[in-house]
Amino acid sequence: MAASDGGTGGVASLVQNVDWVTIAPPTITAAVALLLLVADLFVPERGKGLLGIGAVAGLGLALVSLVPLRAGDRSTFCLTTSTTTCSYTADRFTLAIQLLVLGGALLTALLSLQETRRKLPAGEFWFLLLASAAGAALLPASRDLATLVVALEVASLPAFALVGLRRGDRLSSEAALKFFLSSVTATAVTLLGVSFVYASTGSLHLTQIAVADVPGQLDTLAKAGVALTLIGFAFKTAAVPFHFWVPETYVGAPLPVAGYLSVVGKAVGFSGLVVITVIGFPGYANVWGPALAVLAAVTMTAGNVAALRQSATRAWSAVRLLAWSSVAQAGYILVPIAAAAYSSDHQIGSTVAYALMYAVVNLGAFAVAALVARTHRLNRISDYRGLYATRPVTALTMGFFLLCLAGLPPGIIGLFAKVTVFSSAVDAGLGWLAVVMAVNVVIALYYYLRWTAILFRAPEGAGAGAASEGSATVAGGAPAVPRSLAAALALTAVAGVVLSGYPQLVLRFAAVDLF
Repeated sequence: MAASDGGTGGVASLVQNVDWVTIAPPTITAAVALLLLVADLFVPERGKGLLGIGAVAGLGLALVSLVPLRAGDRSTFCLTTSTTTCSYTADRFTLAIQLLVLGGALLTALLSLQETRRKLPAGEFWFLLLASAAGAALLPASRDLATLVVALEVASLPAFALVGLRRGDRLSSEAALKFFLSSVTATAVTLLGVSFVYASTGSLHLTQIAVADVPGQLDTLAKAGVALTLIGFAFKTAAVPFHFWVPETYVGAPLPVAGYLSVVGKAVGFSGLVVITVIGFPGYANVWGPALAVLAAVTMTAGNVAALRQSATRAWSAVRLLAWSSVAQAGYILVPIAAAAYSSDHQIGSTVAYALMYAVVNLGAFAVAALVARTHRLNRISDYRGLYATRPVTALTMGFFLLCLAGLPPGIIGLFAKVTVFSSAVDAGLGWLAVVMAVNVVIALYYYLRWTAILFRAPEGAGAGAASEGSATVAGGAPAVPRSLAAALALTAVAGVVLSGYPQLVLRFAAVDLF
């Protein structure tokens, strides 16, 4: 297929070249997802465990495919008329987020191996998980609004089904419905914003939008489009006021899925925000900068206050506290993105560094919650009392994760990541936002330290009070830990310790240009 080139007698091809190595990470993930869905039709019931092993292997292969791209300078699906205008770019930012997404999906798969053998339909689960991970890996590489929206939906739609996959469970069905309805509303608003941006700039490619000369009479329409486009991604980060789905969804979802949403779902949201604001709309920093700064302040405050109010004896209070904590952490993650509007794109590195730290320790915390849920169905914070008496290594690991989230030693990586985010606000002249963050960090210390202290208290005696239905005292025994769950715990613990011992592995992202 070709077209004449301005009457000069030459021809310009309209067929885009595809660099398969560049698009390998999301492509491998999607291909394995389809393969597992088909294989599920032929694998007998006793062999369903092989599907989980295949999912873990596929995600591992996708992670390996990042190695040839480590230079961060490859693009594909470029316009034939402009080789610098592309729909897919594998820069350093893309690779960092794809590492987070695929690594988070791999840890989720390890946490889910036992669940798919006992409670969840294996074939559907692995297909949905890998399909969602493929969309999440595609999103940070997207450089046009159409691909961004498609990637957002590919990451989101399977997640709805994952939340509601426990058939016959009222909580699970209710959580999936709330998640679906709120997400669809946010997506509809985002599509309206995209249409406004396209109408005012005449392009969907972010690099062209960034330099577009918008006529004065369309400037208001463009600004409205910028604001509306951000809403769908703010929803995925669980930024206030788009956060109301979080606690109920986390409680109703299988715990590995809740952990996946808390990490990979946030990666989808904040990477979309970064790509849109920094690459596509730098000329409208006066619109999105103040908006994101206010969102960051309100989000961290609302999340911490709600987490502070969680009762230790309330059903599923451990999961609810992690849910509200994730909302507060989203506020911290938004700070450097807002700061980029007032200083430079280098601030985005602080968001990436913080997100990588958060991914490791938060998935580790959900792994411990999944372990405790095996003997304590209601998963209350009070159920963790005396955990050190029966599972000392698990209690120490959970304590370490909580201290990392709080930003206290020995969780050095959490402390350094918070300092990096704090510095980005100060450097950008957002002193008021730095003060709000400092106050919230102090508030968060209370509930993180309270939970940590509970881990090491003496177990309640048998006569001190009967446990309610679905719960037993920790002192009642310590059944064997499934190997896949133990592997996930070990990986997150080792990663957290290594990052605390050598924080430069993550913090270097805050010091380099990722684009």
